[in-house]
Amino acid sequence: MQNDLADLARHLLAKGIDVWLEENTARGAELTGFNTAKLEHIGDRVDLAIVMGGDGTMLSVARSLIDNNIPLVGINRGRFGFLTDLRAEDMLGEIDKILAGHHQTESRMLLQAAVYRNNTQIHSGVALNDVVIKSNLRLIELEVEVDGKFVHKQRGDGLILSTPTGTTAYALSAGGPILHPNLDAIALVPISPHTLSNRPIMLNANSVIEVNLVQIDEAYVSYDGQFQLNIEQNDKIVIQRAAQEVSLLHPADYCYYEMLRNKLNWG
Repeated sequence: MQNDLADLARHLLAKGIDVWLEENTARGAELTGFNTAKLEHIGDRVDLAIVMGGDGTMLSVARSLIDNNIPLVGINRGRFGFLTDLRAEDMLGEIDKILAGHHQTESRMLLQAAVYRNNTQIHSGVALNDVVIKSNLRLIELEVEVDGKFVHKQRGDGLILSTPTGTTAYALSAGGPILHPNLDAIALVPISPHTLSNRPIMLNANSVIEVNLVQIDEAYVSYDGQFQLNIEQNDKIVIQRAAQEVSLLHPADYCYYEMLRNKLNWG
């Protein structure tokens, strides 16, 4: 990855493009002679973010830059690469095409979640993939309301609230459906429900979902699996579509279904 990053940075510089590297990445790769800044400050300096790594890296960068409305391009150096779809061996030519305007632009929705304790908000965050409420020890009991209407009471290991982007992540492993990214929907996928009739349900993306924690011993809420907050009995979590969206740039010949076939080994 170190050599690929250096090759890409020098290639862009040679084209007269102003290049900024995230400072920890530059330090770890021992790259000198480039502009560097903290990730949260890069968004004020660039028009395009190129992310080299796996989907986890893309998720982290996307959340960090959401307020800057900067399109993202992903170069896959991970395993699956549902979000990072450029191959490292093709990256220079593909980046040149994207910079020349030969690309597809895709908007991905985010979820906003707020945690309330004793009617006071104690935390909020955003997720590109999913918001997960989960216990690793014992069953937890949840009550779910959508737009002020009671849906059900669920006992199990937890609940995944997923964007279409996140339906190829944890939600897929938990038995949820795959949603095309252009659908405006939120998937509610139970994790190992005690009652087998508790099934995934799809909601309109403009729904406001309230999850009340009726009975728990030890549980947490996580955002994209990268941030966790311990939650307590009687806490309430409100999840809805975020005001911001993430813009992804794909090669001009990108096909979502071809990506699924390749990543999931479909025939």
